[in-house]
Amino acid sequence: MIDLHTHSIFSDGELIPAELTRRAAVAGYRAMAITDHGDFSNMDLIIPRLVRVAAELGAAWGLTVVPGIELTHVPPAMIAAAAAEARRLGAQLVVCHGETIVEPVAPGTNRAALEADIDILAHPGLIEPDEVVLAARRGICLEITTRGGHSLCNGHVAKLALQHGASLVVNTDSHAPGDLTPLDRARRIALGAGLSPAQFEQARRNAEQLVRRITGQEWPANPPSRE
Repeated sequence: MIDLHTHSIFSDGELIPAELTRRAAVAGYRAMAITDHGDFSNMDLIIPRLVRVAAELGAAWGLTVVPGIELTHVPPAMIAAAAAEARRLGAQLVVCHGETIVEPVAPGTNRAALEADIDILAHPGLIEPDEVVLAARRGICLEITTRGGHSLCNGHVAKLALQHGASLVVNTDSHAPGDLTPLDRARRIALGAGLSPAQFEQARRNAEQLVRRITGQEWPANPPSRE
């Protein structure tokens, strides 16, 4: 499992980064990103702390850990600047909290995010076809999520992404230990959203390629034991 959307106690998650990454490793994760909720008020607190520990935790537990951020409820006009600030602070992965139908996300968030320097648009809800075309053109991944509520629009996102050639990734948006999702369950959720087995494998490769591009790392042939 490669999971590029998780949260620690630096926002609304339940676990410190050491325990979050340890539990992910035991669950069979090969790579993960910690992407706590951020805006201009707290990114300078979150990102440097994740940057400080990511590599060491990854080496200790035998997986790749990417320090990131999820820009969350940032006013659309401020998203581009927030993404640039996140990069300046050292975020290797920038996710934007998309227009999920279960939260009052400001209209225009999806488009503003897709015009900014982000890597993944999370749970984009009832995203418009022209926005999916923009995601495809800019190489920004759209998220299929295992998280309840946000996942209600997975089918819509999958259908448009496949139609317009946008890249998909499957993430968990984990906040608690039980949210970390084994690969087989993630596969079943993706198939339920309308992906074929081959399309799910492509989504996995999209995540792997994103991690490789961000980190420049190769996967270990024989990762350390997680027992």
